[in-house]
Amino acid sequence: MAWVISIAFAPSFLNSSKLLLHSIQLCSSIHVSSSTNTTTKTPASHSVVLQRRNLNFICRAEKEYKFPDPIPEFADSETDKFQAHMVNKLSKKDTFGDSIHEVIGICTQIFNTFLHTEYGGPGTLLVLPFIDMADTINEKGLPGGPQAARAAIKWAQAHVDNDWKQWTAN
Repeated sequence: MAWVISIAFAPSFLNSSKLLLHSIQLCSSIHVSSSTNTTTKTPASHSVVLQRRNLNFICRAEKEYKFPDPIPEFADSETDKFQAHMVNKLSKKDTFGDSIHEVIGICTQIFNTFLHTEYGGPGTLLVLPFIDMADTINEKGLPGGPQAARAAIKWAQAHVDNDWKQWTAN
């Protein structure tokens, strides 16, 4: 059942006692309105309309557009670039100590799995793999989970969609 509420009132230059109109209209053909001395037929200058939408409708794009399947060769290439970036970025920080290779391995494995199973081009880069990176690193008692995940997601946001576009343009 949809519903609409509209509230209308007079422009500020008119005396508010000359035109005051409140109406509530339910789409089930019930119309309730009340007004006071309406000596003028000036249309209202402000109105608010609220509508309730079908809650079963999730996303129009879901029904109209099918994202492409992941490309294994792209995933392998992108994983190599990602791993090189993580080694370069994280080795500059003292946060990881002797655990740096294990942290990079966890991030690389999760990122590789995501690219092979879920990434299908621009619009499909999710935050969940990066949350998984931080959680897995923390669960294993390794240092720097949030820092590693942040470095990973910053790189992915800057490169993955652009690299996909270049890869698929050929």
